[in-house]
Amino acid sequence: MSSVAVPKRIFPTFDQVFQGFASQIGMLREMAPPPSLPETVRVRRAIDTLIAETNADEAVWLESCIRCGQCTNACHFFQATGETKYAPLRKMNLYRRVYQRELGPFRWWYRLVLSPVKLSDLEELQELVYDSCSECGRCTMVCPMGIDIASLVHHQRSALVAAELVPPELAALRMEQLHRGTVFGASAETLKRMVGTIREQAGIEVPLDREQAEVMVLSSAVDLVGNGQGLLATAKVMNHLGVDWTLCSDGFESANFGLLSGDMALWKKQVDPIVAAARRIGAKMLVIAECGHAYPALRWNPMLKGGELPFEMMYMSEFLGRQAKAGRLKLTPIEGRITYHDPCKTGRRGGAFEEPRALLKAMDADFVEMPANREFNWCCGGGAGIFLLERATHLRDASFRIKMRQVDATGAGTVVVSCASCRLNFEAGRQKNHWGTRVESLVELVAEHLGDEPRTGRVMPIRGEAA
Repeated sequence: MSSVAVPKRIFPTFDQVFQGFASQIGMLREMAPPPSLPETVRVRRAIDTLIAETNADEAVWLESCIRCGQCTNACHFFQATGETKYAPLRKMNLYRRVYQRELGPFRWWYRLVLSPVKLSDLEELQELVYDSCSECGRCTMVCPMGIDIASLVHHQRSALVAAELVPPELAALRMEQLHRGTVFGASAETLKRMVGTIREQAGIEVPLDREQAEVMVLSSAVDLVGNGQGLLATAKVMNHLGVDWTLCSDGFESANFGLLSGDMALWKKQVDPIVAAARRIGAKMLVIAECGHAYPALRWNPMLKGGELPFEMMYMSEFLGRQAKAGRLKLTPIEGRITYHDPCKTGRRGGAFEEPRALLKAMDADFVEMPANREFNWCCGGGAGIFLLERATHLRDASFRIKMRQVDATGAGTVVVSCASCRLNFEAGRQKNHWGTRVESLVELVAEHLGDEPRTGRVMPIRGEAA
């Protein structure tokens, strides 16, 4: 087998770009706004947020925990550190206390025996729901009572937004996206410049702001201010397939720091322009860039309650994998043994397992699964914004070593990822541990191994097409 010749890169490699991102992340801590409200107001707002977000599901989850500890065995942060405070069941304690005092059927009793929540309690909660929970869902998968601990953690993040207790890195990016509509400065003009660079230097057409298109594709700040190779690869693959597609400068950013911070209003504010742009151009499909948290931010968005949308949403690996399974995307063989890391949000919480593997199969890869894969996959340790948090470094590094050992167990020289956050965390772990394993983006790998077969048949997957 032999790999196809890879054209000379017009952008820096990802490991080169990583250092620039690391310095930008460091600057975020200095940009975070300080608290502006009195302590009592901040505490009351946090409590009111939890009350407002507690419905029947949350009440059942808070009442039904039997303290069995199964979630503890499933948590990478506990397994990496052995510290009981990181047990998922403990991350519900403050929420349960608010529920028992404010909403539960025996609140009259609990108000006598449980102390009111103080600001110091909320400050301690930060480490549990931001630093040591990637909302990966592994704990929920093993819970005998079906408690969605990740959702309860997210509600508590919303409470900490109300209490002005968002970690500084997330707080700075939240405020940037809220007030400027950008992430790391990636604006519509940044997108236009990147598209121009790809057109001029690579000779690849990148449709932008077409009035009508069947497929609308999203990008991300990681591409636009760091490594444009992902957008270049996306354009090559979409053009190779003959897809009727476009980017929209008024709705292109996959990253959503409303979701990551817990700010529900910002979450909706970032989603609305994307949905509006897709509607305007008559898109039948919205393809989400390799940005793991963007998958639930868009596809499982709880605020999209106005009826069925006129288009489908798919993650990039899903869309391309379905083209490969249907025989519409032919790829050339790849050399060397590889393994694949399932992003938690698209895999365990979204079910997109077979499509990325279909792409690797189409490359005739010497593919070896990790000891824990698909729904049993372990998080890389950097999800839900943790890859940005300096104070979570020791937790992130310890957790990543679990993943590193599992990759090493496969004997693979390359691990393939399909999430920019995972890729950033893998690259950080690779450099810190002087790890020789290569880390590759799935869409970039596909672009490097496009076959020469003529395009035939229907390119667009129809609604409900089998995966």
